[in-house]
Amino acid sequence: MGAVEETIWGAYRSRPVFLYTLNGASGAAAHVMNYGAILQSLQIPDAAGHLVDVVLGFDTLDEYLGGHPYFGATVGRYANRIAGGRFTLEGREYRLAINDGAGPNHIHGGPGGFDKQVWEPLDFGQREEGPFVAMTYRSADGEEGYPGTVEATVTYTLTGDDDLRISMEARTDRTTAVNLTNHSYWNLNGHQSGPVLGHEVTLFADAYTPVDGHLIPTGEIMPVAGTPFDFTEPKTIAADMDAISQPGPRESAGPREPGGTGGPGGYDHNFVLRDAGGRVRPAAHVASRRSGLAMVVRTDQPGVQFYTGNNLTDTLTGKRGAMYGRHHGFCLETQAFPDAVNRQGLLEWPSVILHPDDKYRHEVCYAFTSAAPDQ
Repeated sequence: MGAVEETIWGAYRSRPVFLYTLNGASGAAAHVMNYGAILQSLQIPDAAGHLVDVVLGFDTLDEYLGGHPYFGATVGRYANRIAGGRFTLEGREYRLAINDGAGPNHIHGGPGGFDKQVWEPLDFGQREEGPFVAMTYRSADGEEGYPGTVEATVTYTLTGDDDLRISMEARTDRTTAVNLTNHSYWNLNGHQSGPVLGHEVTLFADAYTPVDGHLIPTGEIMPVAGTPFDFTEPKTIAADMDAISQPGPRESAGPREPGGTGGPGGYDHNFVLRDAGGRVRPAAHVASRRSGLAMVVRTDQPGVQFYTGNNLTDTLTGKRGAMYGRHHGFCLETQAFPDAVNRQGLLEWPSVILHPDDKYRHEVCYAFTSAAPDQ
């Protein structure tokens, strides 16, 4: 078995779709496909050496093509929400698709975003850090309403320590807005194991960006202390979740996630990470006493969107027939802030504007440890 295996998984729009298996020395394995640059599976050994698949997803390409809530996808050109589906750049207003079930917003790059494109494989194999696969996508000027042609590259690497590293880069030939993220849903008990509400979460964030009734940031940056958003010390996802009220569905992603469900809320908020400045540092720590697995997320991004799968439904069937219901996975989407393209005048808000002479860079690493589970 080689460090990286390439398998034909199907075709989309007459282009081949490959599944790449990155094999780690410990038995860990990451499965990545070039449709949507999606992380389809990540198998991590627990303390007993049993492999646990910690990301939600599907067994076939057709299931991904049928619509889904961005399982494992590389999201762009602009992750998260843009209020009203419009922004102004260099004196010109740009109008985008309104595709957000939570309100009249643009979300995750639009209905034809990066997650629904076939990426071109660039290279794969073994490096000093571990097995890797790199792929690229060319987003044409005007695609989904955005200005400029953007060349984006994503590289997945599985290190010798079973860390999964994702590097995202982009260049443009015209000033535009870029904000990429990986949108994996995590469950450290295994993708098929039900709600994640007992996972213990620490976020390295002393502040968050409050949102309005359509989940658009108000422009404020508020301290988490004394609020249900305080994860500066470990606590379970469920601990304060009843105090969080969500106005409606998070995102409309086709027939697999119908809108208008309402019901119990949960977290779907951007947290302002400490020590912003472009260096990789801890963003989150998540642990499961049930499996003994823990995950540390490190990134160079200024924020992380913590989402608790509030609008997954019991009609969603995933890998090996698993039913993915409400709160069966959580997301930690490292990013710039939502709607930052409309907050360009606020000094505390990071810029999402990419100029032709610049390069967009985004690093995120998921590192795992294992211990004996609680009995």
